[in-house]
Amino acid sequence: MDDEVVDIVDESGKVLRQELKVDAHKHGWLHKCVIGYLKYGDDWALVRQAADRQDAGQLVAPVGGHVKAGEANIDGLLREAMEEIGTSNVTYKHIGTIRFHRQVIGRDENHLFYIYEISTPDTINLGAEAVAIERFTKANLKKALLNEPQNFGDAFYFNLEKFYPEYLPATYKKRWA
Repeated sequence: MDDEVVDIVDESGKVLRQELKVDAHKHGWLHKCVIGYLKYGDDWALVRQAADRQDAGQLVAPVGGHVKAGEANIDGLLREAMEEIGTSNVTYKHIGTIRFHRQVIGRDENHLFYIYEISTPDTINLGAEAVAIERFTKANLKKALLNEPQNFGDAFYFNLEKFYPEYLPATYKKRWA
C-alpha cells in the first residue's frame, strides 16, 4: 500500500522518524521487516511467490513483511503470519537481525531484517502473495539449492549465508558482503 507508514531506523533499530513506505523505497531509507521461516522440526516450509511479488516464482520464507510505524516487531510478525499463512497461532524464536539492501523492481529496498523461526500446529492457508507451499528436509533443501539455485529468492540466500551456512552447497559462491 502506498499510504503505509514505516519507522525509519538506524542499524541498531532505533527509530529516527516516520515516512511513507513508498518514499522509504524511493530513497533507500532503512526500515524494519520481519521474516518468519516456518519450520517443522528440522524441516523447512517455503512458499513460491506470486507473479506480482519481488521474487516472483521463487521460494522464500512463508512470512515476511514490513513492520508498521510504531508497531512492535512481534506484533508485525503475528500480523504478517495471519496475512500470509492464515494463522497468528505461532511460536517463534528470534534468530538474528541484519541489514539487507538491494535494488529490485525499481525500488531501493533497505531493510533491517528481524529473522525468526516459527512453527504452528494450524493448517496453512496461503494469502495472495504466494501460490504454493513446499516442504523440505535438510537433505532435500541442500540438494535443491545445489541443483536448482534459481528457484530461491535473493533474501533467502542472504539469510542462509548469514544464519544457516551449513545448508549452502560447497560450490556456492557467496553473493553478499
